[in-house]
Amino acid sequence: MGDGSGMFIRHWIKARYRWVIVAAGGLLGCVAIGSMFSLPVLLLPIVQDTGWSRAGVSAAMTIGFLAMAIASMGWGTMSDRVGPRVIVVVGSFIVATCLALSARVHSLLEFQILFGVGVGSGCAAIFAPMMACVTNWFDTHRSLAVSLVSAGMGLAPMTMSPLVAWLLIATHDWRRSLLILAVIAVSLMLPVALMVRRPPAATREVAESQPGGIATVLRSPPFLVLFFTNFFCCATHSGPIIHTVSYAVTCGIPMTAAVSVYSLEGFAGMFGRVAFGVFGDRFGAGRVLVLGLLAQAFGALGYLFAGSLFGFYAAASVFGFIYAGVMPLYAVLARENFPARMMGTVIGGTAMAGSLGMATGPLAGGLIFDALGTYRWLYLGSCALGLGAFLISMTFKLVVNRSAIQQPVLANPLN
Repeated sequence: MGDGSGMFIRHWIKARYRWVIVAAGGLLGCVAIGSMFSLPVLLLPIVQDTGWSRAGVSAAMTIGFLAMAIASMGWGTMSDRVGPRVIVVVGSFIVATCLALSARVHSLLEFQILFGVGVGSGCAAIFAPMMACVTNWFDTHRSLAVSLVSAGMGLAPMTMSPLVAWLLIATHDWRRSLLILAVIAVSLMLPVALMVRRPPAATREVAESQPGGIATVLRSPPFLVLFFTNFFCCATHSGPIIHTVSYAVTCGIPMTAAVSVYSLEGFAGMFGRVAFGVFGDRFGAGRVLVLGLLAQAFGALGYLFAGSLFGFYAAASVFGFIYAGVMPLYAVLARENFPARMMGTVIGGTAMAGSLGMATGPLAGGLIFDALGTYRWLYLGSCALGLGAFLISMTFKLVVNRSAIQQPVLANPLN
């Protein structure tokens, strides 16, 4: 009787507290990613105050993506060993500390290291561990839960960026704005990070008996398919996202209106994350991902027909809805097909691929426009990359069926 009561209590705690974990992941991701994406708002004030080149300051963003790529798997693997709470606490401290130190730099190289490498690495300590943590808490509604965490991260451009812009107006100084942002980050992130925990041991799927160590999993065909699918997927939408405003301006759209196109793209993505999460739970994450990747490929072409502001709004709404919607599904597929004890490593590896894909867009778009004087080939190339992601994803079910690295189907105590 005592054991039965204890199991019931653990199941009850899991059913309730798992949504606290979702909220914590969304908030942590929003503040961390938003801190990194404060750079576009701060770009011009930094250039005007320091005399550093725009390319040099902007490079901190590319360095940040590369730092996220390199650090993601490391942080994910560590979270598998010591638990996600320790890692996200450390990541929160790194983000806040590097923001504060970035406000005190005296050279461009210092800024690129502290803001790019530091903040980027700190963000990586939030993303993979929290995604892995959330997938392990949920046996039902897993796609929706992961999508809600992703939606919290997607709020960053609509919350943190306006906050940084307001700080600039209020303080008239980018250094002071960064210091205040650091205080806000540590005040919000550290208390929330302390709420993160693993699910009760009795309700976790036990994976110790499953074949294959970390090296085996990372070399397995299912992981490689997810890795390259995510890379090509992110490379598909990276260029269009980063160059949306510039492309709209070259088409005669006023700057203010062009920025609103970018904002609408992010706003549509909020609905896409939730909708794809619901679809993933209803029809299967793998099936929804494959169809979403195909839609994303052709969605990129929509910008080629957007000659007016209304056309840009339409293209941004569709493309934002799709590309943001597919992203959380990679974590769901990882949880469904790999050992639970390795979730941080696997999701960190796919996050590495996504960050590398995102790093290609800014450079590729700039090189294409500088060489050809048009963004047309950027969107055609994005469509081709998207079709590549779609074709690679089509092989996932086949390689999983042939692989020995699979999760057992256990009885779900929450059903």
